[in-house]
Amino acid sequence: MDRFQDKVVVVTGAGSGIGEGIARRFSAEGACVVLAGRTREKLDRVAADLPRERTLVKVADVARYRQVEALVEAAVRKFGRLDVMVNNAGVAPEGKVTEASLEDWEETMATNAGGVFHGCRAAMPHLVETRGCIVNMASVSGLGGDWGLSFYNASKGAIVNFTRALALDHGRDGVRVNAVAPSFTLTPMTEDMQGNRKLMAKFMERMPLGRPATPADIAGVVAFLASDDAAMVTGVCLPVDGGVTASNGQPPMA
Repeated sequence: MDRFQDKVVVVTGAGSGIGEGIARRFSAEGACVVLAGRTREKLDRVAADLPRERTLVKVADVARYRQVEALVEAAVRKFGRLDVMVNNAGVAPEGKVTEASLEDWEETMATNAGGVFHGCRAAMPHLVETRGCIVNMASVSGLGGDWGLSFYNASKGAIVNFTRALALDHGRDGVRVNAVAPSFTLTPMTEDMQGNRKLMAKFMERMPLGRPATPADIAGVVAFLASDDAAMVTGVCLPVDGGVTASNGQPPMA
């Protein structure tokens, strides 16, 4: 498929996990891809497998607006335009509100909610020019609460409603803004959980499809939302969750 031939895509948090999967999917469909993240070594590892002439690596901390602004400007300077902004970078500290630290709260909001805001703000003028789009990384944790993840829940809930508001504000500019909401996904961030057989069994009990998502599963939906096939879709937060949000929370009867 070549849906993104001659298109330019920025992906934050592209050094591993879902972000890596998204970057690889866009590149496979012909896009020029800008890989952004805080760790150069991780980004270089991903870039090594992608076409050199269509790949740019930029180290940036999404919690800092000027770095995101510089990232977007570098993408436009290198490839001449910007068509898709994927705001994916995120962190997920655990603990109750009285247990997790103030620093955890500040980092979570600055990286997750702030990083999405920074990416949208920096990219929007360029996306208006190309009538491009934004895909934000939310979570099923932004659609409902979790035990011990209140900071993460707050940040992802903010992304969901921010996405809706941007879709209203910029629809007449020709810019679509959507989000995806994964559930449990096999990434380095969930590595510790994957080794807990009892916990994984509980997750699978709640997941009708009976398996966790992979980064490729999420990437396919992000690519759809960024494509012309989704030309009439904006302001949506699309769960990619194996059916988790189809449940009212009650346990299986058998």
